[in-house]
Amino acid sequence: MSKTVEGIYRDGKVELLETPPDVEEARVVVTFVTQDAVNLAERGIDEEQAARLRARLQTFAEDWERPEMEAYDAL
Repeated sequence: MSKTVEGIYRDGKVELLETPPDVEEARVVVTFVTQDAVNLAERGIDEEQAARLRARLQTFAEDWERPEMEAYDAL
């Protein structure tokens, strides 16, 4: 099962803003969020709904990030 924890990248290191419970060691994927992040209100959802949506879609993330999936980017 995956867990999402927010953090800040600074000086080549990632500082977690919270300690994930029950995780001593794990692989991680870091996504850099730009300042012009998605405006949830413009899309008619709140933070809780967005978190639930991210959790449901997380199962597809590994497939979406595969290099061969770039063929679908232009569609």
